Amino acid sequence: MKRKTSQRAAIEQVFQVEERPLGIEEILQHGRAMVESLNQATVYRNLKLLVDQGWLQQINHPAMGTLYERTGKGHHHHFHCHDCNRVFELPGCTLNQQAAAPEGFIVEAHEIFLFGVCPSCAANMG
Repeated sequence: MKRKTSQRAAIEQVFQVEERPLGIEEILQHGRAMVESLNQATVYRNLKLLVDQGWLQQINHPAMGTLYERTGKGHHHHFHCHDCNRVFELPGCTLNQQAAAPEGFIVEAHEIFLFGVCPSCAANMG
């Protein structure tokens, strides 16, 4: 077991504060506010460790690539605000996946991303 470093503690704290899927640049930006010496290689190394430990999971965004989020939240979907470029978690799932698939297809998993404007950005538009 590797020892817990201040860099890893900062990365964990970023996810506890933000509570949403994050990309490498966001993790690095927020983490550097806590530990100035945090660099991209350290972020990647610690993300791999936290994924391997089951504390984080990867999600694959169709436009943004790999994002990371905390595990243990149950199945849910995501919303991408094109104004602030943040991704938010949407609670639960209303999709009947077997009904959504054509006859003969066996659904094993699904991921849904909604795109638009978040409430904060919408409030700033008007």
